[in-house]
Amino acid sequence: MALLSANSFPFFFFSLLGLCFLPTVRSLSTVAISETGNQTLLICSLVRDSSRQVGFASINCTSFPAGSVQIPLNPSISYSGLVGGNGFLCALTSSFSSSISAMVCWRFSVNGTGMAYKRIYRGPRITDLGSGNSHICGIVENSGGRLQCWQWPEFRQSNESTITTNLALGQDFVCGLRDSRKVQCLGTDSNVTGHAPNGNYSDLAAGSRYACAVSSEGRLDCWGDMVGEKPDGEFSSLALGENRGCAIRRANGTVVCWGENGFSLPGRLQGMHFMALAARETVFCGVEAANSTLYCWGNAFFNSNPKIFVEVVPGPCTNSCPCNPMPFYGKFCSQNLMICEPCILNENPPSQPPLLPPPPSVPPTPPPASGNPSRWDGENVAFLVVGCTGSLIGVLALICYLFSRYCTIRGSSRIHDSGRLDDEEAASEHDSQATVAQPVATAQVLEKRLSQLLSMGNGGHLEEFSLLVLQKATDYFSDEHRIGTGSFGSVYHAVLEDGRRVAIKRAEVSTSSSYAGGGGTKYRQEDKDNAFLNELEFLSRLHHKNLVRLLGYCEDSNERLLVFEYMENGTLHDHLHRLESSPLMSWTTRIRVALDAARGIEYLHEYAVPQVIHRDIKSSNILLDSTWTAKVSDFGLSLMGPQDDESHLSLRAAGTMGYMDPEYYRLQLLTTKSDVYSFGVVLLELLSGHKAIHKNENGVPRNVVDYVVPYIVQDTIARILDPRVPPPTPFEIDAIAYVGYLAVDCVMLHGRDRPTMTEIVNNLERALTACLAPPIFSRSNTDDSST
Repeated sequence: MALLSANSFPFFFFSLLGLCFLPTVRSLSTVAISETGNQTLLICSLVRDSSRQVGFASINCTSFPAGSVQIPLNPSISYSGLVGGNGFLCALTSSFSSSISAMVCWRFSVNGTGMAYKRIYRGPRITDLGSGNSHICGIVENSGGRLQCWQWPEFRQSNESTITTNLALGQDFVCGLRDSRKVQCLGTDSNVTGHAPNGNYSDLAAGSRYACAVSSEGRLDCWGDMVGEKPDGEFSSLALGENRGCAIRRANGTVVCWGENGFSLPGRLQGMHFMALAARETVFCGVEAANSTLYCWGNAFFNSNPKIFVEVVPGPCTNSCPCNPMPFYGKFCSQNLMICEPCILNENPPSQPPLLPPPPSVPPTPPPASGNPSRWDGENVAFLVVGCTGSLIGVLALICYLFSRYCTIRGSSRIHDSGRLDDEEAASEHDSQATVAQPVATAQVLEKRLSQLLSMGNGGHLEEFSLLVLQKATDYFSDEHRIGTGSFGSVYHAVLEDGRRVAIKRAEVSTSSSYAGGGGTKYRQEDKDNAFLNELEFLSRLHHKNLVRLLGYCEDSNERLLVFEYMENGTLHDHLHRLESSPLMSWTTRIRVALDAARGIEYLHEYAVPQVIHRDIKSSNILLDSTWTAKVSDFGLSLMGPQDDESHLSLRAAGTMGYMDPEYYRLQLLTTKSDVYSFGVVLLELLSGHKAIHKNENGVPRNVVDYVVPYIVQDTIARILDPRVPPPTPFEIDAIAYVGYLAVDCVMLHGRDRPTMTEIVNNLERALTACLAPPIFSRSNTDDSST
């Protein structure tokens, strides 16, 4: 059921920064078939647009019965690959730079109504793409050939995957070829995954419950629950449907078909030479070799006229071929590029390709604006429901805490809200926090943990301050010195006797015994003790220019204090939501701040040993120093990440409402992707100027994710940009849209669909580069995936 081109037909990308062709892309399908309940059939292909420059491929679609499905396509966009399945069509293109791919999908009901549009991927380049009736999978470049799948929640990414090309998907499995040309199959269908043949193969296809591959000698090898007898002979490529299949003969390019009920190629197509095949259930299509015409068969719709489209693009444009270039490549490729024929594995490459007249040179064109409508699908509706439910639960928890001090709270949990919803904020952002205490040890255990921490040498570079020195520096912690709040108390500004400006975080302690005032007070004090030790423990061993630096500590009787470097320009939250004037009123500066913070979080996830999950990423925990460098602060909720043999931590949710990962909140499964979600909310704040939770025009609380994301996926981001920032320049607008798509990826419902912090850093670096200088339209730049 996979959509396959002959052997290894790669496809080209159209970059929004200019036309560029990618020689490393392998096999992307040019034809997509969607058959829905045997009632509606949609066939789409990439075709040469004769009205545009050479090298421009647009999508052409036709449906049966005529007009039953109408895909709203933007004719000004060039695409690089297509896949389809039951009730959906997806198209792949590049975006923003040659190293980035984007994939959008259209979904429709049986009768072609209920059309929904959504971008499901934006990230590192996709080098191979395939689909089954329900699922889509691709190979992601620059990630060790990572296999990523969509619309397949049951499939879990396996470290065993070494597939690099020729993806073929069935009902419950995905197969592909490794670099060694060996077959590998993953999934739950043991009849397929447990019986893959051993040998060298050049092409691969899958039906619902079986698969076939073309060996290096041209032999067909099949496994799983196949119906019918496979043909003998030597073949170059094949396609499989539901209990039927077709293959291209190696000798002359003719097609032979087999399967249930004596399925065969229609007589009027016998003798034609084909160079690519695609299949979906009962329908087969082939690209005819002489003039790239698409013919289809297998359904009564094609009895009168099997000819569907002309000038179907047969493959990608590249600067060299491992074997022979395809005839007539000049009408599809610009500059000195060519389309490659599939290689026969046991043939020797020619010393040089046959000489063909080069096509005319075409200058690059600026990117077209995309205006495709978009709707949210079922997954995003579920996201909205989960968000609303989580918000309601948070409000109930707040009421319970304020009015019932005797509620017994079990588990490791602490939740903050995201501040007041009215425009007049309190002096402290956390005055309305809903804190659920997490039980830790008694005061004796606190002292023991502190002693162990310091005896291990982690705090050797830290200074131990006397309480009297810090009291004098803060005028005994007067309100005039208080500048904010942290995870376990208030933060004060002070100038020490040696002239150093510092920030002092002090745990608020009751004047009575911390453990004599009832259970509620006890748990709150223990929570502060634990947060104090968390920050001391983590920051004593973490050192990065984008993390706030811990200078020292003070532990004296009931006092717990940490001394940090002073951040002259306060919090990102204040600059976005409280200050009327700020140097952060430029898009370049905001992207730079986002990049700084992302680098700090990346250090926690990728370079800290052991790994650290922050758990409370938000704009008020991103601080700005005198040079406007952003640094991540407040590690009171942080935890060490899961061990190597574990995928997550299982514990009750902690963090700030509005920033908290809904998957972590619902399932109590914590991973680094929970920090990624929170950072995505920060990106949406930077773009829109709205708080994580704010009031709409009717005074009703609203989540920034629910409000902003729909505008981004509909390509109307300009409607929600912070009006206080001047309109973006032509160089900035693409970067802002790119950051918007990145933010949407960060707040995906499922953690596995979100990017890593390393991917986020790389993407923000590209966005910042685009803001600082105009793009240069040359192949040397656009073909470089490192830029």
